[in-house]
Amino acid sequence: MTEKELAEFSNSKPYQLPALADSILERGMSLIGTRYRMGGTSEAGFDCSGFIGYLFREEAGMNLPRSTREMINVNAPLVARNNLKPGDLLFFSTNGRGRVSHAGIYLGDDQFIHSSSRRSGGVRIDNLGDRYWSKTFIEAKRALAMAPASGTVISSK
Repeated sequence: MTEKELAEFSNSKPYQLPALADSILERGMSLIGTRYRMGGTSEAGFDCSGFIGYLFREEAGMNLPRSTREMINVNAPLVARNNLKPGDLLFFSTNGRGRVSHAGIYLGDDQFIHSSSRRSGGVRIDNLGDRYWSKTFIEAKRALAMAPASGTVISSK
């Protein structure tokens, strides 16, 4: 999908994406401090993709792939680093092998929320501008563009 197609597509549901992003991020913020658990997909503990999958399922009715390796391949528009919007998925290569190994959700203002690691306290907010994260960042996708339409938008003409 080109930027132009994305713009046309987004304009067809202008109210939905920000509202969905808000509810996903609000729910995510309420889970700050939830412990990191490898393979975790519930409030008992999340790994990075489990956290994202949980929020998108609960708040947007979307079933995303379970692993970051599959999640990075979702058929959603790619978003440039300088064009990020709240709710966009961020993908990182944190193990130095160039392959995706971590994911988070963009909050806005260079901040993102993710289930980090056991060492760093689980669900937390970090800054995409930090050296570590900007160095390991691979790409971003606007998965919310694929959200099922919930209710029709009535335009006033």
